[in-house]
Amino acid sequence: MNVKQFIKGNAIWLVFIAMVIIFEVANPNFLTPRNIIAISRQIAVYGIASVGMTFVILIAGIDLSTGSIITLVNIFCAWLMVSLGMNMWIAVILAIVLATLIGVLNGFMVSTIGIPAIIATFASQTIFEGAAYLLSGGLPISGFTKDFDLFGRTAIAGAVPICAIIMVVCLAIGSFILNKSYFGRYFYAIGGNEEAAELSGIRVARVKYLIYALSGFFAGLAGIVMLSRTGSAQNTAGLGYEFDVITCVVLGGVSVNGGVGKMSGVVAGVLIIGAMTNGMVLMNVNTYLQMVVKGVILAIAVGIDCMSKKRQAS
Repeated sequence: MNVKQFIKGNAIWLVFIAMVIIFEVANPNFLTPRNIIAISRQIAVYGIASVGMTFVILIAGIDLSTGSIITLVNIFCAWLMVSLGMNMWIAVILAIVLATLIGVLNGFMVSTIGIPAIIATFASQTIFEGAAYLLSGGLPISGFTKDFDLFGRTAIAGAVPICAIIMVVCLAIGSFILNKSYFGRYFYAIGGNEEAAELSGIRVARVKYLIYALSGFFAGLAGIVMLSRTGSAQNTAGLGYEFDVITCVVLGGVSVNGGVGKMSGVVAGVLIIGAMTNGMVLMNVNTYLQMVVKGVILAIAVGIDCMSKKRQAS
């Protein structure tokens, strides 16, 4: 392998290393153990939700409901524990089941009814943002037991956050599904050519149900981690998270046209977005400028993907 091939094959990781060096030079606190632990907590939500989004984008779909699912899970789980006095584990399980059912609903609209994914999931986003507001009355919910810190604040030996371990496990499961299971092959086949996949015997409709259900599940789990980390359920908890998660996935090399992408690239995308967000905060970069930077990065990533697709077609 020559230098050009090495750079091309590892470009995303080289960008991550360069970014870390730049932020460390700009602020020596960037690579301190305390800040690394903080980054690992911050990226946990991105990483967990990115697993489900990767599956969706691999079939050339989109899930805009991720942020609203995170918000609803925050509100619903908190409401069960605080208002109804429900056991923490039962509340968590019910909240994740609700998130998964929302994913199934998305699958129904996309697969059975035939609504374009961008419209179906945007409708879900709107519906469940409103549902979260109605359930909470527009007010934050707090007052959880100390045990609930387990998912977002607790760290093993004070150094390895449990939420980071949950993220790593989710990414490992996602990688296993894509690389070692026949479902993973189905995902790539549908994204590459849905009609050909159908003709080859793949039950495309059922696979889409599964994919959107998994997207809802992982978004729900991400919502639990966020709720535990913040200690308060807010009606804006997941606002804009679908954008960040999509950016992580596309930046990691998953093609918006479907059929191309690896979970290892998504890991790099998650690390880049997490490091970039943290680094810009340490440098006191304006919040709106951060939004501009993320938007530019997403546009560039999608643009490169589209140009690559055109070159292959020609």
